[in-house]
Amino acid sequence: EAILSCKHKFSKGMSLRIEWKKIQSQGVSFVYYNGEFTGDLRGRAEMLNTGIRIRNVTRKDSGTYRCEISAKSEEGQRLGEATITLTVLVAPTTPVCEVPSSAMTGTVVELSCKETEGSPPSEYQWYKNGVALLEKTGTGTARAANITYTMNKKSGTLLFNTVTKNDTGEYFCEASNGIGLSQKCSVKRMQVDDLNVSGIVAAVVFVALVMALCGLGVFYAQKKGYFTKESSSQKKTNYQSTSEK
Repeated sequence: EAILSCKHKFSKGMSLRIEWKKIQSQGVSFVYYNGEFTGDLRGRAEMLNTGIRIRNVTRKDSGTYRCEISAKSEEGQRLGEATITLTVLVAPTTPVCEVPSSAMTGTVVELSCKETEGSPPSEYQWYKNGVALLEKTGTGTARAANITYTMNKKSGTLLFNTVTKNDTGEYFCEASNGIGLSQKCSVKRMQVDDLNVSGIVAAVVFVALVMALCGLGVFYAQKKGYFTKESSSQKKTNYQSTSEK
């Protein structure tokens, strides 16, 4: 549960009017109005004098609330208000990781990791073969390690500008926000190989030979007159048919 306290210094004999509102990006909405709770808080909130007790809070309850109290007195209408920010803390869920199964050396490769339930937002740590990867800070240990990647702990991306065979390994990501236990995705292997130039050349040569053989076959058939004989035979048949008529 969460308690939103709103204290005042009005005299006990004054007639008080109490309202609670929630301030959101799309506007201001009533939470407590005319002696009743509205919206999501109906049935799970109660008044504590002029404050509010919310049971079974969810992340949707996070936000800025405003308590407004007006009092009538002999001097006239008096008004007081207070603003309270409620942050509902939520442990992270298992992140979704995207790791390519294979890549070619020298190419740009990006690994991603994300979970959307944690509040406050999670930070992400990537691991390779069970060892935490260092951030590229340009100084100290990270600089000495000659790091070829950029890890963004806020967005969860692991970027290789020019991936190498040494980057082959098993990767996973861990999400944490200081609330509850950290969560990690399943281990995925990325295999980095050199471009098989010899294989590509061999394939190109093979295709060229097949096309050349096909061309020679057509040329040989034309030279032997296979296509001409077939045409002549057709003409002869037509001629005989005309003669018979």
